[in-house]
Amino acid sequence: MAVPNESLEHIAVCPGAFDPITEGHIDIIRRASEMFGRIIVAVAESADKKPLFSLAERVQMAKEACRDLPNVKVDGFQGLVVEYAQQQGAIALVKGLRAVSDFEREVQMALMNRHQAPHIHTVFLVAHSDYAFLSSSLVKELAALGGDIKELVPAAVLEPLYEKLKDASAQAN
Repeated sequence: MAVPNESLEHIAVCPGAFDPITEGHIDIIRRASEMFGRIIVAVAESADKKPLFSLAERVQMAKEACRDLPNVKVDGFQGLVVEYAQQQGAIALVKGLRAVSDFEREVQMALMNRHQAPHIHTVFLVAHSDYAFLSSSLVKELAALGGDIKELVPAAVLEPLYEKLKDASAQAN
């Protein structure tokens, strides 16, 4: 494993809803932490997506999942990601790509972000083949149907996810 270049002071933001954070997210964050001096995992409020977990819960799970990455900080935010990145002094947004469908949407967002903040670059990292199929939505669906998600999410996610799904199931009945 490469060691982060601590002489680099460049800050990058890895934004997302992280509802919940997955091993695919962690792979992208870990690789980005080897490229930039500091990474901020920016957990978006994402009220329009109706997340299963609150912003505070998602931030806490991400903090726990990233605790072994010394140059990674986790923070919650609201609003435009480029405005948040500017406030943090970031030079880049780091996004993971799984498939062509991700590429189309992410390029469109990157171009809009560049329009809003031309000095903030978007860096795309291609998902590791072990996680190319993985999404938070798929993890939630699999867990709700009793599937095994232990290798798909950090340990910090397992208990909270099963609890949240159990509570949701109880409320539905």
